[in-house]
Amino acid sequence: MKISAISQFSHDDIELKPIERVYDGFFKINVYRFHHALFAGGKSVEIKREILERGHAVAVLPYDPVTDQVLLIEQIRIGAMASKQSPWLLECIAGMADGSTDYEEVAKREAFEEAGIELNELEFMMSYLSSPGGTTERLYLYLARTDLSGYQGGLFGLDNEDEDIKTHVMSYQEAMLRLEQGEIDNAATVISLQWLALNKQHILSDWNNK
Repeated sequence: MKISAISQFSHDDIELKPIERVYDGFFKINVYRFHHALFAGGKSVEIKREILERGHAVAVLPYDPVTDQVLLIEQIRIGAMASKQSPWLLECIAGMADGSTDYEEVAKREAFEEAGIELNELEFMMSYLSSPGGTTERLYLYLARTDLSGYQGGLFGLDNEDEDIKTHVMSYQEAMLRLEQGEIDNAATVISLQWLALNKQHILSDWNNK
């Protein structure tokens, strides 16, 4: 059953001034100045927000329904140094969309670059805003039906993107245990594994009927 959106507001309830680009490096930062409608009526004072513009991204979780295994990658994420003992994280395969809206093709490209696998059957899980108070980025998550029985693994990544990636194939149960213990704590991977946990029986039934 689909229910209607709860918010009473839309884009029409925002008075947005011209957006100002203040940084234009690998990432881009824009300044937004705006008024917005208030719940109690009237409109807000002018608000200023600096927003990171990095485009949208795609993440994919390869899953083998026969062996009940998933494939995760390990790589360094320097931002994790601030709050984690080791900044080498277990993650879904992921990459920037670079302006493309063909997110399945992005998922396939990244899977080959980061894990050396070719994906054919993709199941859209969901999309989410990564941190909407500070960035416009939306992540698109996919589950990939994958035969991992003969997968050899190894080291992957593009030299021109300074990637150093190691792949790990593990049982679904092990992945969920690592999630429960807090070893897996990056949003795309947490959400993807939790989505699989919630929808696993439904997905297996659908795949078995194809």
